[in-house]
Amino acid sequence: MLILGRLVIGLFCGLCTGFVPMYIGEVSPTGLRGAFGTLNQLGIVIGILVAQIFGLKVIMGTEELWPLLLGFTIVPAVLQSAALPFCPESPRFLLINRKEEESARDILQRLWGTQDVTQDIQEMKDESTRMAQEKQATVLELFRSRSYQQPIMISIMLQLSQQLSGINAVFYYSTGIFRDAGIEEPIYATIGTGVVNTIFTVVSLFLVERAGRRTLHMTGLGGMAVCSIFMTVSLLLKDNYNWMSFFCIGATLVFVAFFEIGPGPIPWFIVAELFSQGPRPAAMAVAGCSNWTSNFLVGLLFPSAAFYLGAYVFIIFTGFLILFLVFTFFKVPETRGRTFEEITRAFEGQAREANRAEKGPIVEMNSIQPTKETATV
Repeated sequence: MLILGRLVIGLFCGLCTGFVPMYIGEVSPTGLRGAFGTLNQLGIVIGILVAQIFGLKVIMGTEELWPLLLGFTIVPAVLQSAALPFCPESPRFLLINRKEEESARDILQRLWGTQDVTQDIQEMKDESTRMAQEKQATVLELFRSRSYQQPIMISIMLQLSQQLSGINAVFYYSTGIFRDAGIEEPIYATIGTGVVNTIFTVVSLFLVERAGRRTLHMTGLGGMAVCSIFMTVSLLLKDNYNWMSFFCIGATLVFVAFFEIGPGPIPWFIVAELFSQGPRPAAMAVAGCSNWTSNFLVGLLFPSAAFYLGAYVFIIFTGFLILFLVFTFFKVPETRGRTFEEITRAFEGQAREANRAEKGPIVEMNSIQPTKETATV
């Protein structure tokens, strides 16, 4: 029963990680889409922190109470289920998929607190017209069509950059890492990572519409790469220098902070920004599958890697972080302040350019920056 229950939770958790960022992106104003998308990550990290605190022996982390802690999952699930009927249908879905323009207009006006949504409705109409001329986008079509190949590649790589960064190795095995570093009460240091995790997600919430997704993601990856090197050095030298234990804790906390600056929240919601209404569900499914598969592999392989490599295990993540940093610099576009239609048309322009000249230069979307009008929405 325990395994079956965890399986059901995992299945629906996987569904929610795709649906929630997609829904948030579709109901958010263009100028606040990144900030609202980060709220999804904020909810996740708050849940992690609450679980860490409730897992203390003085609360519910005992042999007698751990089943109750496991069943505590039902509380947020019931609250979310009760709140769901009050959430309106996505206005983009209503207009583009069901052709219910008035319903979409009413929802936009109510959600955004303004009567002037003409420009947004027109943008949805344009997307609807273009979708009518396209064939249905399936998962296979995402990899076959030139228009989708680059955005789906970016989506997959961003999900991998989140999970192969080493963050879940830190969270899954942080208590053991801190114990190896010489900390007498490692569980409290682990809770400290949860606190930092939450604080810097809030920081990212305010930065994402100012600095942009691409800049924050590269900053996070670069900072994590440096911290992973420091973590390796501190674990290697902890037996020679007592103060290295504190250095290891500091490097780990900063590692987590940089994660929440970029690689934590951004990969989830940027996938929804890269695709139009038609291929978006399939793209979210591929992205979610990539994320959870890499998550599973890290959890499965990290203990063995740590056993054989010892302190050098984090050098593996350093290599991944540098790889993803280079990829982000050359391939990931800045979507801040751009409508879904503008982003989609930019990728289509690249596809047309590639079709005209297979070996010719391809327009890089990194050069596409938000206009002053859209950037200040």
